[in-house]
Amino acid sequence: MPKIELTIRQVIDLVKQLPQEDQSILLDTLASERKMNGTDRLTEKEQQMRVLSAERGLDWDSLSEDDQEVLVDKLLHKHK
Repeated sequence: MPKIELTIRQVIDLVKQLPQEDQSILLDTLASERKMNGTDRLTEKEQQMRVLSAERGLDWDSLSEDDQEVLVDKLLHKHK
């Protein structure tokens, strides 16, 4: 399929021309993809916390939520 280049304004105008039901499908699809991308980022950040914890002799998954917060605070203040 050939690639066309449109401005965001052109895309919005095209979407507005779709029937209401199709607009809803499009928005639901975009929201689902965004949510999945957010989940991927969260998983990546959790993995980074596991590595940082292990470097300090800790097991991220075994830490209580309070202990996880304390560790995050320490790491944030260390990098300021």
